[in-house]
Amino acid sequence: MDKASQALALELPPGARSTYAARAEHGKVALSTLHHRARGRRSIEEKAQSQQYLTPCEENAIVKFLLQMENLGQPVRIKYLPSLAFSITRQRPTSNRPVKLPSKKWAQAFQKRHPELKSKRFRALDWNRYNIYDKVVHWFEVMEKELSKPDIELNTTRPKMRYRHSG
Repeated sequence: MDKASQALALELPPGARSTYAARAEHGKVALSTLHHRARGRRSIEEKAQSQQYLTPCEENAIVKFLLQMENLGQPVRIKYLPSLAFSITRQRPTSNRPVKLPSKKWAQAFQKRHPELKSKRFRALDWNRYNIYDKVVHWFEVMEKELSKPDIELNTTRPKMRYRHSG
């Protein structure tokens, strides 16, 4: 909830008049903003969110996926984000699907909206300088965390091996 909506919902102190001016002063919001919000105008954030290519839920799913891929040592390149977003929108009902890929600058704007994502440049290392031990330990830590999630069912029974005798 934005500040103007909070100022409208706030209870004024006893003895204060219930006017937009008093609410604006008490909530530290511009009077015109408060007046517009009371008349039903959306906040800038709400308007921007409705114009975005992905819904907030879909964006969170992509962020989780990107962080997971980075943890597993397989980071996704920025140039693949628009096609990833487009494939996510294919899961929507046909009436709500966009026809085209997101714009050229969509990936950069997505990255700005999610500061937990960082782009890095990867270069190949000389094999003499490459210490793989830390990466292997990290990979096993990530896999242990993933396999300990309650929604993953482990199959602990071993399949029976059948041998055919050639004769």
